[in-house]
Amino acid sequence: MSNTACILAIDQGTTGTTTLLVDVQGNIVARGYQDFTQYYPHPGWVEHDPDEIWSATLQAIDALFEEKAPNIIALGITNQRETTLIWDRHTGKPIYPAIVWQCRRTADRCTSLEKQGIVKEIKAKTGLVLDAYFSATKVAWILDNVSGAREQAERGELAFGTVDTWLLWQLTEGAVHKTDYTNASRTLLFNINTLSWDDTLLEIFNVPKVMLPEVYPSANNFGTASFYRNFWLETFGKNICLDGIPIAGIAGDQQAALFGQLCTQPGMVKNTYGTGCFLMLNTGAEKIETETGLLTTLACSLDENPVYALEGSVFVAGAAVQWLRDGIQIIENAAETEEIAASIPDSGGIFVVPAFTGLGAPYWDAEARGAILGLTRGSTREQIVRATLESIAYQSADVVTAMLTDADIRIDRLRVDGGATANDFLMQFQADILGIDVERPAQIESTGLGTAYLAGLTTGVWKDIAVLETHRSAQATPADEVSTARVFSPQIDKNERNQKLAQWKKAVQRVMR
Repeated sequence: MSNTACILAIDQGTTGTTTLLVDVQGNIVARGYQDFTQYYPHPGWVEHDPDEIWSATLQAIDALFEEKAPNIIALGITNQRETTLIWDRHTGKPIYPAIVWQCRRTADRCTSLEKQGIVKEIKAKTGLVLDAYFSATKVAWILDNVSGAREQAERGELAFGTVDTWLLWQLTEGAVHKTDYTNASRTLLFNINTLSWDDTLLEIFNVPKVMLPEVYPSANNFGTASFYRNFWLETFGKNICLDGIPIAGIAGDQQAALFGQLCTQPGMVKNTYGTGCFLMLNTGAEKIETETGLLTTLACSLDENPVYALEGSVFVAGAAVQWLRDGIQIIENAAETEEIAASIPDSGGIFVVPAFTGLGAPYWDAEARGAILGLTRGSTREQIVRATLESIAYQSADVVTAMLTDADIRIDRLRVDGGATANDFLMQFQADILGIDVERPAQIESTGLGTAYLAGLTTGVWKDIAVLETHRSAQATPADEVSTARVFSPQIDKNERNQKLAQWKKAVQRVMR
């Protein structure tokens, strides 16, 4: 590997950091991973330790290498979005734990702001709904609850960033305070029409402008890494040098996955199946005003011309399977759910609505709670497991339906990625309930690939997207793995599909406030 030219992709997620080495043919040649701790100090609160995120990132980078490092020619970062960090510019130390995107501590603040009649103005400027999911109220909460923080911020002593900005600051040893369009667009502070921080929004949320990072397109030379060989020798005992490597691509995880799936043309859509599900539809230069509960956001751009997208977030997807395992303990591992679901002809009229933390798009009901509906004396464990998998596909179908309504376009194929796509039952049911093909690529780590593609395009590794399309069609998995590439086509008719969807919608209505 030592002579192989590669791009280092850092994929910093909600529960851990994944690192990838991507060669000039677009193949993943090495992976590293390190998880970190989730903190729940109060019900509904979720926090991370910023220093632990950084430490996990270093360990995940270290896990890529044996005795010698490859020829790393560029570096890209993708990250959990909306998660909010504030640190001291002089010391580099965080003033409070990172408040995670899942955290609901500022829900009451959002309700209070909603009563001021500013929701439409916020939506017009940001494309987002007013919700604790996003960064703005998290920033204000930290400033108002850490002694002296607001005064420090107003004096320009504090820096705000999403996780990409924090990692960029660390990688450049505090020399660079920047972010990209996609991450900025998830803060409720960034105007996606003007591509700039918005003074009116900053006033509404009471956030000092001086603490915000500079914002650039996703494909951009954000700075150079400043890690000397001695650091790695002393810390890990390995001969690694990241000093001087350009950090040339940054994007929020879902936009990076959209780019990694090469959904670069209007009308192309992807779904990432992780803890939640995140569907994103490329709408190109057209900013679509959504009326169905979706979000209008910025996708990855290669220059200063904006690329827009529609997004729908399903809060609980893979987390529902974790609940089967850890909560009610009716499975031992996620992998067995495929065989269990396929062992019976249907779910026996059972519907699981996993609204554990409310419902996301297109419902946006924070007060909804989960339920198992349709239980009878004859209901079985297998039916509950199958219904849980089906709920992931149903929720995704709700979002696709909303996208079709808003965008008034035809969607012929859904490109998918994320861990749950390994479940063939789920992928087949997704195709059945949507009535379109579901395409699973050979390499499902689309998030990391997306930021690698951005970094490679910026530094000239690849001339254009057409070259990446060629590589994607020829991509292979590592020699010791079986290719996962497959297209799942619908196997039920329209009448059966509509009947199932109607029953699902009735179940959802039962759990809404």
